[in-house]
This record gives sequence, structure tokens and C-alpha cells, in this order.
Amino acid sequence: MRKAFAAAVLENHNTEDCFFLTGDLGFMALEEVRAAMGGRFVNAGVAEQNMVGVAAGLARERLRVIVYSIAPFCYARPFEQIRNDVCLGGLPVCLVGNGGGYAYGHMGPTHHALEDCATMNALGVQVLAPAFDEDLLALVGRFSRPTYLRLGLDARPAGTQAPVYNPWREVLPGKRGALAALGPMAGVAWQALQGLSQEERPAVWAVCEFDEFSIPEAFHRQIANGPLHVIEEHVAQGGLGTHLTMDLVKRGIGCSSFTHRFALGYPSGRFGSQNFHRAQCGLDTQSIRQMITDQP
Repeated sequence: MRKAFAAAVLENHNTEDCFFLTGDLGFMALEEVRAAMGGRFVNAGVAEQNMVGVAAGLARERLRVIVYSIAPFCYARPFEQIRNDVCLGGLPVCLVGNGGGYAYGHMGPTHHALEDCATMNALGVQVLAPAFDEDLLALVGRFSRPTYLRLGLDARPAGTQAPVYNPWREVLPGKRGALAALGPMAGVAWQALQGLSQEERPAVWAVCEFDEFSIPEAFHRQIANGPLHVIEEHVAQGGLGTHLTMDLVKRGIGCSSFTHRFALGYPSGRFGSQNFHRAQCGLDTQSIRQMITDQP
């Protein structure tokens, strides 16, 4: 999604009141942004705490600021600066974490972002998890408060068209309940289940925002008497599953069964590619398909 993100920045934020800060990252992705923004594009170096502090200072001067880094270096390393400098002032800073979940695979746990959404949600930051490349145009253009944008890899089946952006979108119809997938996991589920008939599979929903008020009534109807599946490349605590089930309890909506697949950390004690870790957690296409076909 990096190139789609860069294109969205140029479309929406190549203006005099917007600054772009990067932690010495962006090779082969941000060159056009750097060229277009000139002095408003700042390489802050490997100093993420300082970078967020500078971003807050710029935002206090009524400027909009985008801060870009590998996800854990964007939300975890400068956590105190995000809380104290950005959030307490409600400043319009967009923190862009590239490589949510296990995306940086072989680089190991220091480069994985498994609890980022929960961490940012805990601070009241608006969390956005685009599912498809086209989502970036809709999301990058509208931040006006502390925001965390979680970038991943668009994994939808080749040759398919993503529906127009909504926080919740049905991307694959089905008649056996519903499957809610956080961000790019929607594309993985779409791949996994497209070969099954509608009678055999749940409807697949791409969820891109943690906003209970945006959950469509159609989703509630689908799970009222059917199974509910939630998949996310994120820990269980504070993730999509937590938020969704709390909303359903408050609304008094039940389902016939509930399955939650999430990031388990490192159950084998070994590290590998993103797909290796997804398979360990039952989040790869084969595991997701089997989860559905094995259900009574």
C-alpha cells in the first residue's frame, strides 16, 4: 500500500499547510512526495520520539502533519510523545505505520505490530486500517485529529474490484452468517472463500474503522441466526473481536456460534515470512477456508 499511500498524499496534502515527516524511511516509495513537497518533507532520522515531538509542534502552529515509519517505530517507540504531545492537545497529526501485523516477517518481533490498534485506541486516537489500495484516497484526505493509519498489503483476488470505501463493506456475499476481517485480512478471506458457493460460506466484510456506529444493520441481520467469524492480524485484547463483541452485547444481538482468529504471537518460537506467521495463527487462506468448511 506504500505507493497508493504516496499517491493519496499528493492528491490530498500537497498544500502549504501540510508537512510530511519520515524516520529515515520511504526508499522506492516516497520520492515523488519528497520532490513535490520540498522543504515540507522532513527526514527526521532514526529519532522517532523527537519526530513526533516536532510533529506536535508543527500542529500547534495550525499545520497538518503526517508522520511515517515502520509501524512499531511509529506507535510503540514514541508512545509517551504521542500521548503527551499529540493526544492531550487533540492535534491533527496522522501517524502512518507501515507493515501492520507480521508484515516485516523475517525481521522478527521488534518489527511486528500486533497490538498497535489497541494501543492507539487506548489513547483515543482514531484508528484506520485500509483493506485495499483504493481506500487510501478516502482515508488520507480526512484526518483532523490524532489518527493512526495502519498500512498493509492489498490481498484481494487478482482482477477483482474493491467496493467503494465504507468503514464496513461486504466484499463477498454469503448465506452462512458473516465473517468480519480487519483491514487487509478481508482480501485474504476473499481469496480463501471465493471458490465456495454462497450457501457454503459466510458473507465477508472488510472492516477498516473501530466505530460501533458504522456497523451496518445488514451485518447484524446476517449473524442474528448464524455463525460469526472474526479474523485479524492483531492480538485478541483490544482488537476488532473485542470491540465487535462488546457492541453486540450492548445491542442484545446474539449468534449461533463465534470464532475468533487473531495473532498468537510466536507459538513455535520461530520466525519467518508474514505468511508463515499467519499460518501459525490460522490466518492464511488455507486455514480460513478450512475453518469454514469444517463448521457443522
